[in-house]
Amino acid sequence: MSAHDHDFPKTTVTQFLIALLGGLFAPGLVIFMIIKMVLGIQATHLIDSDPVVATVKVVERIRPVAEVSLSDANAGPHVDKSGELVVKEVCSACHAIGALGSPKIGDKTAWTPRLSQGYETLVSHATAGIRQMPARGGNAELTDGEVAGAVAYMANQAGANFKAPQPKAEAAPAAEPAKK
Repeated sequence: MSAHDHDFPKTTVTQFLIALLGGLFAPGLVIFMIIKMVLGIQATHLIDSDPVVATVKVVERIRPVAEVSLSDANAGPHVDKSGELVVKEVCSACHAIGALGSPKIGDKTAWTPRLSQGYETLVSHATAGIRQMPARGGNAELTDGEVAGAVAYMANQAGANFKAPQPKAEAAPAAEPAKK
């Protein structure tokens, strides 16, 4: 027997082409699926094409978390508000309706135990805050005199006879001497 005489069946051209296409189809399908997946991921990450929307998003991302507000030193002297005005503008937000257990304005029953503590103690509590009441009623711009006036006004509405401090104007800042 010679080296060329084997019992292998002869492969036809049709069988060869089918095997070749079958061998190329599986890897081609895998490559196609990978490309589709990558394109699908990229489609979800499209950048906004509208420059206005993109600018608004950038400005929001770089916006500071806080801002400092400076008042003008040359704006003039501060004039204290009356106790009644402070109560109407600040204190009545809670004390008009009794929010968070605060005594209602004019409610003698709720104010009696507080009035027995004395005016100075009530002013101290209003200035520093007590229980759920924030310091200065939540308005840090109120002066000690304005807080004391508001305390006297509300306490007097419940039957006390506290003397409120008179509203006053702060002294104007001294002018710097002119340099020659």
